[in-house]
Amino acid sequence: MRKLIYLVAVTLDGFIAGPDGQVDFFGFDDDSAAAVLADWPETMPTHVRGPLGLEGAANRRVDTVVMGRGTYEPALAVGITSPYRHLEQFVFSRTLADLDPGVTFVGGDQDSAEFVRDLKRRDGLDIWLCGGGQLAAQLVDEIDELVLKVNPTVIGAGVPLFAGPFRPTPFRRTDTRTFETGVSIVTYERVEAA
Repeated sequence: MRKLIYLVAVTLDGFIAGPDGQVDFFGFDDDSAAAVLADWPETMPTHVRGPLGLEGAANRRVDTVVMGRGTYEPALAVGITSPYRHLEQFVFSRTLADLDPGVTFVGGDQDSAEFVRDLKRRDGLDIWLCGGGQLAAQLVDEIDELVLKVNPTVIGAGVPLFAGPFRPTPFRRTDTRTFETGVSIVTYERVEAA
């Protein structure tokens, strides 16, 4: 069965974006960027793959991306309606629909966890959850692996990694890579209930 992998940049205080969706403080020109490009080339948006030397690069780990409306909107704001054309794309939104034939919009009336369970049963590579915090909280029981690009920054407020109710869910650390800039890429796997 396919895995759902939540791969995302995060601050030391657990935010994936600022209060107004800002992410520019994360940057992508440090020594950890090369590791992300080597290990996760398919997570780069289609419009930057050429400039990054990834044009035509094969999908290595994932072939499907799921995201919330807030994660999708920055691309939409600059006129990009299909940010990951090289992946099967699903956007969970109660307000957006049918903006691009390459993107499937999943309405608010559908159970997000059941939808993802169905995706996991299909053939293919793994599934990437690229954000946001509310969707991650809804899918916490479906997340098989967390890959956190932890940035040595504190922002104090913003979009949390998981924006949901108090619900302790155990994960086990399986790998940590630390870079000279202070960024760490930490991988966790979900601990199955006994």
